[in-house]
Amino acid sequence: VQLQACGGGVVQAGGSLRLSCVASGRTFRNYSMAWFRQPSGKEREFVAAVNWSGKYYADSVKGRFTISRDNAANTVYLQMNSLKAEDTAVYYCAGDGRPYSSSYSSPRSYAYWGQGTQVTVSS
Repeated sequence: VQLQACGGGVVQAGGSLRLSCVASGRTFRNYSMAWFRQPSGKEREFVAAVNWSGKYYADSVKGRFTISRDNAANTVYLQMNSLKAEDTAVYYCAGDGRPYSSSYSSPRSYAYWGQGTQVTVSS
């Protein structure tokens, strides 16, 4: 399985961006998918996940970010609104063949990773 993320860029604080992640493979609908981010000099952190059980968000992005998926297009999206300077990071999409994991916020729960896309929010 290969994941290809895109949609990053530079945006002013308060603006919006939508990230996309296209997955190869015919069983995408069964995959748990997530977005993580890694600010410069910091550890990778959970942003959002979607699986058979539902959608989950980090507290820092609740109410501002929305994760969604289009199984027909093998794509997962991250709509980011009301962006803040602290949202600046490299964003990674991740996937796993299990439809659900209780550890959805842990990077170790995902076997497949995209290459990352830079999001820079200027204040």
